[in-house]
Amino acid sequence: MADENNNIVDCESPLKRPGEEGQRMEEDGIKLNNNNNDNKSVAGISSIISGWFSEISPMWPGEAHSLKVEKVLFQGKSDYQDVMVFQSSTYGKVLILDGVIQLTERDECAYQEMITHLPLCSIPNPKKVLVIGGGDGGVLREVARHSSVEQIDICEIDKMVVDVSKEFFPDVAVGYDDPRVRLHIGDGVAFLKNAPEGTYDAVIVDSSDPIGPAQELFEKPFFASVAKALRPGGVVCTQAESIWLHMHIIEDIVSNCRQIFKGSVNYAWTTVPTYPSGVIGFMLCSTEGPSVDFKHPINPIDTDGNQESRPLKFYNSEIHSAAFCLPSFARKVIQPKAN
Repeated sequence: MADENNNIVDCESPLKRPGEEGQRMEEDGIKLNNNNNDNKSVAGISSIISGWFSEISPMWPGEAHSLKVEKVLFQGKSDYQDVMVFQSSTYGKVLILDGVIQLTERDECAYQEMITHLPLCSIPNPKKVLVIGGGDGGVLREVARHSSVEQIDICEIDKMVVDVSKEFFPDVAVGYDDPRVRLHIGDGVAFLKNAPEGTYDAVIVDSSDPIGPAQELFEKPFFASVAKALRPGGVVCTQAESIWLHMHIIEDIVSNCRQIFKGSVNYAWTTVPTYPSGVIGFMLCSTEGPSVDFKHPINPIDTDGNQESRPLKFYNSEIHSAAFCLPSFARKVIQPKAN
């Protein structure tokens, strides 16, 4: 079906509750153990045991972050991944994809606001923005704060993520309500390949970790497609892992971006308590053309008086500039490859 703005919707299966999937819940309704030896995905490693969700993955070996579960609200399996939502004791509702925390109601602002406003506040008057991934709608919500934006395209591969987010995270998925948004359900890699050259002022890649369906979003051909879709002096911001856990991945991302993007190449980071190691990074790059100084915002949204009804919770111009200050061990690796 399609809404009145011709947003593309491809939904053949309704949302399913845990009981409809046949999972046996114990008497307290939350004690689950997802140990299926036939399931080789990350979802077969993370589990809920005795009322606690523990996020265990080979992406962060030897450690796990746990949240106390009050109630499992949804469990399902899409064509691409396992999807779960639960009510936690301290972070509100939590969205899990393939056993990995994607967002919580309490700290999602730190990620959504930074991945959006770091790029959009670094260029004057962005008009056309593309979001790859980001099916929860949080990045859309933040892009919509920019009054200069005329068109917001989003390409999300998993329709279930969109549906689940609209049902359980309405304050995040509110971004879909903006009439400038056009939703495309499909492969972001293919979508970018088909995008006309120089279409977008900004591309925001809100991807999960580089395993499973998101792996291609960290590779050089994808970055080349992003650069082609951007106008001269256009910008991209992509999720770029943790400096505490993934310096080898970050090093490769920086090298790939430096080869593809002929303008600025920068790495920034922020704190998100429920992400592995409590931090997450962003790769910010610009194409050849008008110069972009990511470290000094020129489009300061935090002074916009139109945000009174839904004020920013995390981002401001000071934290924008501070996000590019790297600890010495990370700077030693990143700077030589970025310059």
